Amino acid sequence: MLSYRHSFHAGNHADVLKHIVLMLIIENFQLKEKGFYYLDTHAGVGRYRLFSEEAEKTAEFEEGIGRLWQRDDFPEEITRYIQLIKKFNYGGKELRYYAGSPLIAATMLRPQDRALLTELHPSDFPLLRNNFKEFKNVTSKRENGFQQLKATLPPKERRGLILIDPPYELKEDYDLVVQAVEDGYKRFATGTYAIWYPVVLRQQIKRMLRHFENTGIRKILQIELAVRPDSEQRGMTASGMIVINPPWTLEQQMKKILPYLTQTLVPEGTGNWSVKWVVPE
Repeated sequence: MLSYRHSFHAGNHADVLKHIVLMLIIENFQLKEKGFYYLDTHAGVGRYRLFSEEAEKTAEFEEGIGRLWQRDDFPEEITRYIQLIKKFNYGGKELRYYAGSPLIAATMLRPQDRALLTELHPSDFPLLRNNFKEFKNVTSKRENGFQQLKATLPPKERRGLILIDPPYELKEDYDLVVQAVEDGYKRFATGTYAIWYPVVLRQQIKRMLRHFENTGIRKILQIELAVRPDSEQRGMTASGMIVINPPWTLEQQMKKILPYLTQTLVPEGTGNWSVKWVVPE
């Protein structure tokens, strides 16, 4: 199975997709003045040095954020994403750091918004806690992220975004994702749930989607970016986001963005993209 510690894959094509979707959802939440709750179930450390031993071992960022860094022909949504990443790189002079989803979210939060970041990895959690100690409306906990959907939902704000981004090291993780979302949805049916997934074996994703369909949950949108065709060989060929209760603008935004990302991140011509409803409203 795929061992997906964030530090080895920071800034790759999957991160680019995931973090653009995350940014667009948060932007939509902030169209209303009322605050919202953000839960990041598998937060990692939140900020990554791209020239660390882990990142250099794979250098996946070179085929992700690295391919966007020096361009200036972006759709406006991608421009806003790049501006966010440049904030963590001294204004964009040099690409040395990549922000994980917790840092992107925390940077975007307003005073009336709040976040809970959870991470179980014994090496990652102290770094996560230290990276966010200056953020007044962000709490970091060494807890099981899946269980927080039971423990913290519904939030007092009655508005919330739950990002679920597990490592999928075990086959059971695919089932745990569906169970966690089902548990959370029973408590908080109006929340937005954004689930990242890797495509290592296509059958696993098809199975997970069938399980989501069987929950009876409505309004499930699937967004996917592939860098090469499905394969039985080891390795991630694509990644995607399953978004429950997506903002009404997200579908069209991603249909606009994904052709550009596919052309830019996969210049070899082996990529493809899709945006489709697993379960409509």
